[in-house]
Amino acid sequence: MNKNKFIWLIYVLLAVGIGVTAVYFYFQNKWINCLLFSLISLVCILFAQNAAFTAVQKTEKLLLAIQKKDFSLFPESEENSLVDNAVKLYYQSKEEHLSLSSYKILYEEILNQLEIGLMILSEQEKEWNVFYVNPVFLEILQIPKYNSWSLYENKAPGFYQVIEQTHYENSQEFFDISINENAKQSFSLRTKKVQNARHRFCIVSLESVQKIIEQKEKLAWNNLMKVISHELLNTLTPVNSLIQNLEYIANQEVIDKEDQQDMKESLMIIGSKSRQLLSFVDDYRQVAELPKPVFRAVSLKRTAESALSFLRPEFERNHIKIINVLEDARISADEKMIERCLINLYLNAIYAVSENNERTIKTEIKIQNRRTILSIEDNGAGIQKEIQDKIFLPFFTTRSGGSGIGLTLSKSIIEAHKGYLNYKPLEQGSRFEIWFME
Repeated sequence: MNKNKFIWLIYVLLAVGIGVTAVYFYFQNKWINCLLFSLISLVCILFAQNAAFTAVQKTEKLLLAIQKKDFSLFPESEENSLVDNAVKLYYQSKEEHLSLSSYKILYEEILNQLEIGLMILSEQEKEWNVFYVNPVFLEILQIPKYNSWSLYENKAPGFYQVIEQTHYENSQEFFDISINENAKQSFSLRTKKVQNARHRFCIVSLESVQKIIEQKEKLAWNNLMKVISHELLNTLTPVNSLIQNLEYIANQEVIDKEDQQDMKESLMIIGSKSRQLLSFVDDYRQVAELPKPVFRAVSLKRTAESALSFLRPEFERNHIKIINVLEDARISADEKMIERCLINLYLNAIYAVSENNERTIKTEIKIQNRRTILSIEDNGAGIQKEIQDKIFLPFFTTRSGGSGIGLTLSKSIIEAHKGYLNYKPLEQGSRFEIWFME
């Protein structure tokens, strides 16, 4: 028995004993003694009550602190089991709260370091509120931070309407909005629904298309410099060695037949390497000096059919099944350049399915959110994950005898039309998508 219970029991026993004595004096008509002992019994009862409620009050105080997340107290364990358990629960809750706070700070810092805008919406009683938003998101839209989602309707109406149209479900959109009455900018927006039995969240990620393009251009430029440097070194290093050998032979007073033969072979190699370098420069010129497109209103369906018709002998010779799902979309473009781009993509698809028994190439044209999308899909072996980020790099090829400029030219042509050429791996095969933005 702990100390508090022992004291409480003593007060109770004293109160009972003194109360019995007061009753005895009452029946003896000794009113003063009865009143005195009654008062003493009452005092003992009050002390017993105080001893009992002290532990309860301490326990209630700790439970209230846990409920209010007030962990500024430093309670100590006592012999009373009720208070002792409350103290243990308090410190356990305090530790969990501090851990959650630490994780929250860590996660928010990680999210704040992201280079894309991120907003998390939470639904409460059929009303959406902002659960979290990182600084990049606010900087992109140039708006202040609000806790109520509805307040963004006036500050960023274009963005707000796009989110409303997704119905807070999973989606991926491209949209153009004007920020602070400036020229319209294009953004890539993704929404992801996260839901459990009690909560529903909508994660919104926002990224400037222009920023994506700049990053890709920088990476492509660095990769291009690596390829050019590699090609030049592979060509010029042996040429330089051969020239030094020729200089050595030329400085001799007498040149014998063996040295003459060495000179001929060296000159032949130098000529071959020179032609190889000229071919490389000519390929680069095709990429670097791409002519400006002459825009006219054209039928994308007719352009695709023209490219397919041009390659029909190749399809038939390789026993390739052609599937077409073509909407009649009209775009402003240079028809010859688009056809050249499609031919390059079809040639790649033909090579991709060459090892298959059943060979299929599917072309699809569809209109989505005012964007015209043309996709070419094959059921080939696909592109290895390790090289997927290099396929649009000039002169990069996995084919023997390939120039490595087909996809580069195609991408340059589409970008000259203010569009995008993307690669998407499939479970079996590959898909190249051309997005025409207007």
